[in-house]
Amino acid sequence: MSEVVPAESAPPRSGWRVYLVRCADGSLYTGVTSDLARRLRQHDAGRGARYTRGRGPVVLVHQEAAASLPAALRRERQIKRLSRARKELLIGEGRG
Repeated sequence: MSEVVPAESAPPRSGWRVYLVRCADGSLYTGVTSDLARRLRQHDAGRGARYTRGRGPVVLVHQEAAASLPAALRRERQIKRLSRARKELLIGEGRG
C-alpha cells in the first residue's frame, strides 16, 4: 500500500496535483492527476503509467497543487528535467 504524505499537505478532493512516487526499485516517477488516491491505487495495481508497471508498490513522496491542468503539466515538465539530486532535495523540502 502507498504511504500518504502528512495531513497538512493532503490533496483537496478536486483540482490538479503534480506528484512524485518512489518505486520499489528506488526510482522516482513524476505524474499529474486530478484524483491522487485513485492514481496511486492504479500504480500499485500495475495499471498506472507504463514506467511504474512492475516497479510497484509505489510510495508517495511529494505532491503539489496546481491551478489547472496546463499549470500541472508545466510543473511536471519542470520536475522531470531536474536531476535526481534536485528531486531528492524537493522531496526533503516537503517534509520540513
